[in-house]
Amino acid sequence: MEAKRKLVSVLIHVILIVFSITMLVPFMWMFLTACKTVSESTQVNPFVIFPKEWQWQNFSTVVNNMNFFLLYKNTLLMIFFRIVAAVLTATMAGYALGRLNFKGKGFAFGLVLFQMMVPGQIFIIPQYLMITKMNMTNTIFALVFPGLVTAFGTFLLRQAYMGLPKDLEEAARLDGCNIGQTFLFIMAPLTRSSMIALGIFTAVFGFKDLMWPMIINTDKSMLVLSSALASMQGQYASKYPELMAASLIACLPMIVIYLIFQKQFIEGIATSGGKL
Repeated sequence: MEAKRKLVSVLIHVILIVFSITMLVPFMWMFLTACKTVSESTQVNPFVIFPKEWQWQNFSTVVNNMNFFLLYKNTLLMIFFRIVAAVLTATMAGYALGRLNFKGKGFAFGLVLFQMMVPGQIFIIPQYLMITKMNMTNTIFALVFPGLVTAFGTFLLRQAYMGLPKDLEEAARLDGCNIGQTFLFIMAPLTRSSMIALGIFTAVFGFKDLMWPMIINTDKSMLVLSSALASMQGQYASKYPELMAASLIACLPMIVIYLIFQKQFIEGIATSGGKL
């Protein structure tokens, strides 16, 4: 029995390692392409994996040609304000839908589920019209606007609040706490891991958002990393090594954020029951 258990454990680890390596292949391919010449990067021969001569100047070329400081600033500001807005609105809405009883609660939660099921591209036209009516195009607020309220975050926090015992609210009520005090001082601190998980999800969603930044901000001084990388794609030809080098540099913030908050990220998903 012990030998069988060890064999199963070894097989599980082997499968996990294989899948982990598979997930790393695109990043390795991106790195190797960034170190090749243009002719090497466009070869069809699948056996040409490593470059003949490592072209490290591709990284210095994109750094000199692109204002990464400005792109990082715009991207980080967009992500920061989206996280703040998403956590605030989702925390309050999740608590109301998960712990309070009021008329129309089922209908309100149905609207949240409906928004999660509908493709986000449907809302681009009304959101664009709203921003143009406010004369807020080419601003950070325009980038943040679609993330002011998040259906996914509301559902995630609702699940987190529903997992907390009811005794906590009853004890707070006996101590004289009203609904606001119970939410702010008792319930909200217990969902910290879910809030951090939502923040990481919001950061990832905002970082990889391409269509909205390209539509709403056309000024070069207000571009974010995703739209700036898309502008490197030529109509007839593209310098793939430089594009891959810029993509690697652009990925650094998300890698750092995940490495710092990976524990809270895993805890938040495990305790809230949410998933992508």
